[in-house]
Amino acid sequence: MRRSLSIERTDSVEAKVRLLHEAYQKGRLDLVLSLADSIREGIRFDRQITLDPFEPHLEAENFVPVADLPKPWAIWARGWRLVQALSIFETIGQARSGEPVEIRLRLRIDQVTDPNRELRIARVDLEQGTLHELPSQVSSVTRSDQEWRCRLTFLAKVPQHDQATYLVFTDNPNAERPEYITDLNVVGEGYDLEISNHFYVARLSGQVGQLERLTSRREHGLELYAGGKGHGEPPGIDWAHDYVDHESFQKLRVRNWAECPDFEVERGPIFVRLRRWGFPHSPVHPLFTPSRIHIDQTYTFHAGLPYFFKEGTMEAIKDVRIEAMRDDEWVFSGYSYTNLIWFDGSGKLHDGPVPPEAANNLWGVGFYHNQSQDAFLAFWLDHRVDGHDRIDHSGSPTLSYPGHGQLWSRYPAQQTVLNAGTVFHQRNAYHLFPFSGEGDAEALEAMRHRLLNPIEPIADELPRCAHPLASGSLARQGETEEYGLQKQNIWHALHQVKDEQLYTAEASIVDLGYIYDVRVRAGVALVTVTMPHRGRPVHDFLVSQGGGRVSEGIREHVLRVEGIENVVVDLTWNPPWTVARLSNQGRAVMGLDPS
Repeated sequence: MRRSLSIERTDSVEAKVRLLHEAYQKGRLDLVLSLADSIREGIRFDRQITLDPFEPHLEAENFVPVADLPKPWAIWARGWRLVQALSIFETIGQARSGEPVEIRLRLRIDQVTDPNRELRIARVDLEQGTLHELPSQVSSVTRSDQEWRCRLTFLAKVPQHDQATYLVFTDNPNAERPEYITDLNVVGEGYDLEISNHFYVARLSGQVGQLERLTSRREHGLELYAGGKGHGEPPGIDWAHDYVDHESFQKLRVRNWAECPDFEVERGPIFVRLRRWGFPHSPVHPLFTPSRIHIDQTYTFHAGLPYFFKEGTMEAIKDVRIEAMRDDEWVFSGYSYTNLIWFDGSGKLHDGPVPPEAANNLWGVGFYHNQSQDAFLAFWLDHRVDGHDRIDHSGSPTLSYPGHGQLWSRYPAQQTVLNAGTVFHQRNAYHLFPFSGEGDAEALEAMRHRLLNPIEPIADELPRCAHPLASGSLARQGETEEYGLQKQNIWHALHQVKDEQLYTAEASIVDLGYIYDVRVRAGVALVTVTMPHRGRPVHDFLVSQGGGRVSEGIREHVLRVEGIENVVVDLTWNPPWTVARLSNQGRAVMGLDPS
């Protein structure tokens, strides 16, 4: 549900739209641009205060006290107060290892202070009677004054025709943001990123966020790139999405963006996800700025997997005649491959050119080299349309694209009228792997079957174990109750610090959500902070406010806590600050209407 702020502090989107219309009628175009930018910021606020509308796997009411676990497990999870079990079933007869599983959670405000700090997951080994914490990643956090909603992703392991049981823990005010180590690494800011794991290095364009280069990490490190002149935009290996308008006047591309109109990045130890959306641009933008086909595209890269995903939609916002549209096109310069491979409609892999009778029912395409055994394959997992009577599954690969090397290009629709509301959907997985031709077809067919049938979590009762054992602890140093009083005193001290730019607001930097983490090691308090937006990149005034309107900052207040000899303050932008970080006190002081 949308909520509003006091009109004394800001203006609604509706009010800004009225002002924009009046300014446009008066020809005040500079003011129109300012209002249009302000409208976008207002809509971003609306998105942040809108609860994620998912159906949860785990409900707040079904969490039970950690004390209900077998005593050795309860001791292992000391510091956490609530737990809920979930089970994952393997149903297609293929063992799963390292498969990403996303859990959707709904929690009451009193069940978690900060999901990024407190949520943990452990795998239950009933045979050994033990619990094992797994790396996980919290994302998509939203909240109201009554509940949290978020997603928790981890890499699951389930034996063939069997099940696995996991425990999700929450409610530990002393918890610290976990620092999990995986093979996933990301460098860069915004969408100008280099993402790597054990299998590949992916380089995204700093201009548009499109996949620009991909390097295999096997043996000689084959690099896939697209060189040449392109068509005025920086070349890359992924060229979709785009369309050609009526009478083939022009091609409108997302690759023509000077920068992404809108984007979101989620990054952590389990996955890096980049979503970009907007209307594609004309070659002579802004001479032509049609708002006709809206494009939404997401890349997701995971730890430990030799493949990554792309999901996307192309939606007709109004009736529009097109000559052609493309939703998947890859170009590789040079001649890295010698052979073609492709999937037919039944999921069978073929080696060699695509015959004419199969050319419009492809469900995967790729290449391999018969000497180096390097291979690259696209699994087309979902390709469908709503609101139109036809979709083509074309895109036969070729080994000789003039001036480049290898290419495939999928055209889901050509020479047709798309009615408003028509949506083309796709979900693809792109796989880098060695291909020798001996037994590989069966392995790839099985892999496609797994990708089409992901494992799903189901809420369950707490598991029973005949001989529960405990080894180690879920808590790190500083996360158990022994540190509770000192941690509480530090948080209390931080509640005394205010943002001096909010002159009369009775809200601390804790209530404003600026504090991400508090750790204590050998008398040193490490406080991780953020700022609400990058227009305020300097946080030093919060650290020690001598000379400002407020005489004392984080350092002075925390040094008064018994046992603290030094204070280190660290700034982070990840995850970005959102309205969800406001406490109920912060929400009230900021004038955010209760839900």
